[in-house]
Amino acid sequence: MPQPLGVVLIFSSWNFPFTLALDPLIGAISAGNTVLLKPSDLAPACMSFLVETIPKYLDNKAVKVLAGGADIGERLLQLKWDKIFFTGSPRVGRLVMAAAAKHLTPVTLELGGKSPAIVDTLSTTPSKAKVTAKRIVGGKWGPCTGQACIAIDYVLVEEKLASTLIELLKKTIKRFYGENIKSLKNISRIVNKHQFQRLVNLLKDPDVADSIVYGGSVDEEKLVIEPTILLDPPLDSEIMSEEIFGPLLPIITLKNVEESIDFINSKSNPLVIYAFTEDETFKKRILSETSSGTVTFNDSMVQFLCDSLPFGGVGQSGFGRYHGKYSFDTFSHEKSILHRGFYPEIEPRYPPWTDFKLLFLKLAYQFDYFGLILLLLGFKRS
Repeated sequence: MPQPLGVVLIFSSWNFPFTLALDPLIGAISAGNTVLLKPSDLAPACMSFLVETIPKYLDNKAVKVLAGGADIGERLLQLKWDKIFFTGSPRVGRLVMAAAAKHLTPVTLELGGKSPAIVDTLSTTPSKAKVTAKRIVGGKWGPCTGQACIAIDYVLVEEKLASTLIELLKKTIKRFYGENIKSLKNISRIVNKHQFQRLVNLLKDPDVADSIVYGGSVDEEKLVIEPTILLDPPLDSEIMSEEIFGPLLPIITLKNVEESIDFINSKSNPLVIYAFTEDETFKKRILSETSSGTVTFNDSMVQFLCDSLPFGGVGQSGFGRYHGKYSFDTFSHEKSILHRGFYPEIEPRYPPWTDFKLLFLKLAYQFDYFGLILLLLGFKRS
């Protein structure tokens, strides 16, 4: 029987400030919990809207929304909660988990990681290759210009097809967003100066800068970074070891696309693996030989919109899941209930122990019903 956990603390992120706040909130309320929602202060206008609007429509005794920065979050984590739901970076996720451990509070962590896109469709038909390019561009630069946990972090493609992919990506970027840093359209800015500088620093590595094949321009005043493609940056560089969370897209070339499985397995578990392929055998290998929160074939981002699929990570990309009915389950305790009558009573459960009782228990644990019947009738097996 599902029961509410009690009082729930929800930390939501800044990049999708309404969805990432209201989605878990709906699940927690539907499961019967009371909730304190702490939106991210990095999206101050949305935070203020949630603080002002939610109390007008929901019972303020059951749901509260608290504004504030990291200091407020730290103070909240000192309190005892019945459940903590956190969406954000692995670094802060570790702090949340450490604080929850003091009270043995269950935690759901929705983190991120380096989510790859495997490309194996360029050698099929030109129309499918164009669709692949559009979905990669849309999945990288469309949602918050790469500032999303499910954005494509890097691409894996065969060396002989890399130039074809790059040209298709360039054409699509120019069509979607333009090609001048001063007149880019339909693209988000970087959330703040700190994140802007972090991304710029990734490109300052000389070996990384040398790998840029498209873009690379920045506008510090507007906090805009041009969609940037890099070809084979050093694998030990920071851009290939840390989640990018921005508009930079490394393309890593392989001799054979099936090498992508070993490449992905050499890194921490990604939140999503995107694979553009029609090879059913390769699909099965990806599913069986890799570990990730989700696998999406021949598209990007759309899995987040499907409420019939659970959403969540594994390993370093987080744990726990939500969306749809899975949100209800996440914020519920499934209580086990057993009803029994008083008869029949099985005496071999109780001492004093005899050879008969011990044999009865042995046969019962072995599900040897024929042996039990023989024992109760007083017969012995020959």
